Amino acid sequence: MTAPLPPFGRALCAMITPFTAAGELDPDAAGRHAAALVADGCDGLVLNGTTGESPTTSDAEKTALLRAVREAVGGRVPIVAGVGSADTRHTVELARQAERAGADGLLVVTPYYSRPPQAAVEAHFRRVADATGLPLMLYDIPGRTGTRVEPETLLRLAGHPRVVAVKDCAYDLMGSTRVIGATSLAYYSGCEELNLPLYAVGAAGYVSTVANVAPGPLRAVLDAFDAGDTAGATRLNLLTAPLTRAMMGAGLPGAVTAKALLGAGSVREPLQPAGRGAADGLREVYAELLSALDQL
Repeated sequence: MTAPLPPFGRALCAMITPFTAAGELDPDAAGRHAAALVADGCDGLVLNGTTGESPTTSDAEKTALLRAVREAVGGRVPIVAGVGSADTRHTVELARQAERAGADGLLVVTPYYSRPPQAAVEAHFRRVADATGLPLMLYDIPGRTGTRVEPETLLRLAGHPRVVAVKDCAYDLMGSTRVIGATSLAYYSGCEELNLPLYAVGAAGYVSTVANVAPGPLRAVLDAFDAGDTAGATRLNLLTAPLTRAMMGAGLPGAVTAKALLGAGSVREPLQPAGRGAADGLREVYAELLSALDQL
């Protein structure tokens, strides 16, 4: 087994995209949030992904967000730019724009809606990988795209010099373990409930929506595991589990729940903001986590 290297760090946040009250991109708020995340333990940021509401932001806004965050954090942490779309040509253009704007890597999701077969999925990723000099993190999230990146496809793509990582939302621990063991791909959990299990079988870390509001507690799980304190890692993981359930498993998208907890402005339609009851429930769970951590 070749241990996967963490090309983008271990503890990555899938960052929200702040909007003003009028629904416009708020680059200043984005910069402040990015700087706070880095100060609180994130060693990588992923922009313009699912949590960043990428389906409803324009190409120009994606570039402006990237530049604002780069200015705020400088070179302290890697920035991975989401460039996925349903159109290979558009994805290639987004990749080139992200490279020019200062991204350190690209997050590329499986083309959605058209449900391409595996040969076409592989060809899509290779086209994007060949379009720039940046390393790629492939985003396997069949629950949203309708198409899995099968382990056999990942095994082949691992031979491409710029395909270096996977954001794993496939909920297939056996398949992920197989690819981790057979390649040098750096696996990042994209589902917080699998952060610790995947890390224990050789993943590089996580890309987390919950890290928008709890970057320190999530990172502490990995720190404890790395220190050999597996019991401590388990305890910390169990403490964060209720917040994960509240933010990611209660029927609202993560962008909505993260913004509700952060007071980070509006979401773009078709998303709708969390209602008062949902927001109050989120704040209650978050307060309980902070209280439990204070008692450790």
